[in-house]
Amino acid sequence: MTQAPNSSLPAEATPEWLAHLNTPQREAVVTTEGPVLMLAGAGTGKTAALTHRLAHIVRERLAWPSEILCVTFTNKAAREMRERVGTLTGGALEGMPWLGTFHSICAKMLRRHAEIVGLQSNFTIIDTDDQLRLLKQMIREHEIDEKRWPPRQLAGLLDSWKNRGLNPPDLTAVDNEAYANGKGQEMYRLYQERLKTLNACDFGDLLLHILNIFRQNSDVLKSYQQRFKYILVDEYQDTNAVQYLWLRLLAQERKNICVVGDDDQSIYSWRGAEVANILRFEKDFPGAKVVKLEQNYRSTPQILSAASGLIEANSQRLGKTLWTQLPEGQKVKVIGVWDAPEEARRVGEEIERLEREGASLEQVAILVRAQYQTREFEDRFIQIGLSYRIIGGFRFYERAEIRDALAYLRVIAQPADDLAFERIYNQPKRGLGAKTLEKMHQHARAQGLPLAAAALQLADSDELPARARNTIGGLMADFLRWREMSEAVSPSELMRAVLEESAYDALLKAERSAESAGRADNLVELARAMEEYETLGDFLEHVSLVMENDAASDEEKVTIMTMHAAKGLEFDNVFLPGWEEGVFPSQRSLDEGGLASLEEERRLAYVAITRARRRCTIMHAANRRIYGQWTSSIPSRFIEELPEEHIEQETTMTGGKSLWQANWSESEDPFAHVSRDRPDRSSARGPGWQRALATGYDTKQTRLKEPSRSAASFAAKPRGDVELGARVFHEKFGYGEVIGQEGNKLEIDFEKAGTKRVIDSFVTLA
Repeated sequence: MTQAPNSSLPAEATPEWLAHLNTPQREAVVTTEGPVLMLAGAGTGKTAALTHRLAHIVRERLAWPSEILCVTFTNKAAREMRERVGTLTGGALEGMPWLGTFHSICAKMLRRHAEIVGLQSNFTIIDTDDQLRLLKQMIREHEIDEKRWPPRQLAGLLDSWKNRGLNPPDLTAVDNEAYANGKGQEMYRLYQERLKTLNACDFGDLLLHILNIFRQNSDVLKSYQQRFKYILVDEYQDTNAVQYLWLRLLAQERKNICVVGDDDQSIYSWRGAEVANILRFEKDFPGAKVVKLEQNYRSTPQILSAASGLIEANSQRLGKTLWTQLPEGQKVKVIGVWDAPEEARRVGEEIERLEREGASLEQVAILVRAQYQTREFEDRFIQIGLSYRIIGGFRFYERAEIRDALAYLRVIAQPADDLAFERIYNQPKRGLGAKTLEKMHQHARAQGLPLAAAALQLADSDELPARARNTIGGLMADFLRWREMSEAVSPSELMRAVLEESAYDALLKAERSAESAGRADNLVELARAMEEYETLGDFLEHVSLVMENDAASDEEKVTIMTMHAAKGLEFDNVFLPGWEEGVFPSQRSLDEGGLASLEEERRLAYVAITRARRRCTIMHAANRRIYGQWTSSIPSRFIEELPEEHIEQETTMTGGKSLWQANWSESEDPFAHVSRDRPDRSSARGPGWQRALATGYDTKQTRLKEPSRSAASFAAKPRGDVELGARVFHEKFGYGEVIGQEGNKLEIDFEKAGTKRVIDSFVTLA
């Protein structure tokens, strides 16, 4: 085979597959010998350079396709690369077995050497559901409190340890203490033993097992080092520790490794990615050639300059300067608005304006920091008839946790809603299995009752085991109380109470994962959305209308997605809402990771801005409602870091304060000046809390021990007439004397609990 040169080819000798590359791209392609870091900025054509490098190696016959290792992060990227290189080489890539994702390549290797780690070559790769079931069995066997230390939390820890290349003996004292007060290491060891007994491994094992094999079997490692003449790695900034260690071992002999990445786009530390891997490439491979791809083919100079100015505030970066030959274009807009609803209205108006000017909705994207932010835009777009799609997730009201919460509300509003009741009768888990559900269905059909009413009757019979009867009885008591409460408190306060008392909130908190934190945020946003509605029925009707919105698949739609999901994509027009401290950068990220997390949040901002080709609009709100309270917000620090000469501001913020803080005296009520509908500000907690206090409702109230056994009572509003001076009994407060009455609300002087105001249906005559 001929040897490729280590520098650019003379113009007259340029093959056709190199003809359309710019000078740095061509240099990265033809520098085949030795380590190469292709530092590729956003929109600089790194995929073209990588595929042409692979094609160049094959076309110049520097190696057979079977002697090239090419690693990607997704199967989609692998397929696209295979197709593109196949076109460039005339189909010569058909015999390339080592082009794929980290997991697919390591799975192929592991099947060849499975016996070394105690597996058979036909081992099973278990999915997340199988893993959680296995961990649940182990947790119960070792008498660990499953509610405090749930299987999902242990699964997350196992994944993080394997991403770091750690085996059970490698765990630190801190790692060990992370689960069940010092049982992390033991559970990890037992889990690995159980997997071997099952002849199985999880996805983390695919890389960890191979890394262990390479470390402990030099002959196996040597065979692969000799096999692979060239190694190519895409998205190197996203590699985690175990991937990094695996690649470094494979490349040590020939050192013909080319990695492609952008340190400014490393945004996945929450799933194990380490930006340090790309930052230390030159140290790992002394003499490495660094080729910077800086010519951007996507965005206007104004957008690039704004993004470049922002990212310069990061200290942990290699540094590069993006430039483009595209026309100057518009400056990045920074718009301040009053609150989140106005933010959604303003974005909707801007999109409608763009559409009138001929822009395609397919080229409009709204990129948010957190999924819960999508709800405001979805509601607004439904109102104005603007078609949209959610990418990388479900529409807000289609998410599992939202559907669960709505199911609770539907049963409260309409006890005959069997579909809703069936969804949540055992969610969160209450020990009510399929047999219990079957009994409920049988009884409901036989008696012609709704499922909930049938459950209530079964709770007062011997048809079910005592534990199931007690559980159902408690659940029915909860629904009776919540239904009564729905008449006295606001829908949002009802929602918060249901989430707390059903233990749904506790379930998410116990999981202690990024996913569960996001689900909890969505539920907070759901309760916030309900603040705009007077009654539960009004809100549920609104949701039904939203869920019915399903525009034709061939209709142009606005794209709504998170910034993380947008990486690698591009749109003519990009809107970036929620640029306020606490929202973006995320307060949770800053609390957990400090400066390192701040720099990653800034990289995320850089990624978001560089998704825009022609127009980029950043928005921030002066006020947001959090847990029912209006909270003044200050603009994100990232806005201040944008170069002034490349942005155009519509100022509604002064000195980091909202308009009303800057211009109105503290004695004035700022909300009195707002013509838009706003909640009553007469109480710090609002009217919902006033009504809750008036009924004597306590969000930590215990369940009724003996719920009414009448199916009819579950379907009808409880009523009762109690005279002044009557002696009564309350399940929580005990015995007392009625000293006042207002409608169905009683003021009672309890013997032990003092004076309380309660609903009459919660007491009985003593």
